[in-house]
Amino acid sequence: MPILLIMYPKESPDILTGISLAVIFFNASSGSFAYARMKRIDYKSGLMFSMATIPGAILGVYTVSMINRHVFNIIFGVIMVGVSIYLFVKPELKVKHNEVLNESQTKRNFIDSAGNSYVYSFKMSTGVVLSLFVGFLSSMLGIGGGIIHVPAMVNLLNFPVHVATATSHFVLAIMALVGTITHIINGTFSNLLVTTIAISVGVLIGAQFGARLSNKIHGKWIIRALAGALCLVGIRMIFLS
Repeated sequence: MPILLIMYPKESPDILTGISLAVIFFNASSGSFAYARMKRIDYKSGLMFSMATIPGAILGVYTVSMINRHVFNIIFGVIMVGVSIYLFVKPELKVKHNEVLNESQTKRNFIDSAGNSYVYSFKMSTGVVLSLFVGFLSSMLGIGGGIIHVPAMVNLLNFPVHVATATSHFVLAIMALVGTITHIINGTFSNLLVTTIAISVGVLIGAQFGARLSNKIHGKWIIRALAGALCLVGIRMIFLS
């Protein structure tokens, strides 16, 4: 989305968020298939969270259509700077295994393809409200919700990191699909359909290179590089909009 805002300075926010959501759908779907093979997706929770993102995603699409480009740039810039600060200062998430179950909460217990056991419990209502918010924010801004969803699932819902990451991809794919369909119904893609397809293909190819490169670079430096890039983009959106 930051790249689209820079490449198309005169396009309306709803067109650019529509393109971004379509790209996010392909990227999240590809990741979901990979995590499905690892058997790390909590499908029961994922489906519940996905249903919660749907009204948020639809509302986000209609909300962004009412925001002019100048205001959108400022909102987007402020949020990007906020996210970059969070990435710099956030504590490292740690995998949680075999947590003590809370009998009054929803309980999960399963084993992935590598034989790792995941036992945890969480408050479903909190997850649903969280997902509604993530669906709205992601759809309105055209960004992936994982940067919010995963830390919240780990810290607020007690999900193991690997399960939270996999399940978040699954939820994001459904949310982005709903948002994309809503944009299609509204006729958003009438002018930039070829651009959307080209970027989606590029994302699928680039993701493979990115996955390989990530194994050679320490995760902390990847996060810091991302945070720095988001901060620069955010400042540019705020002061040059």
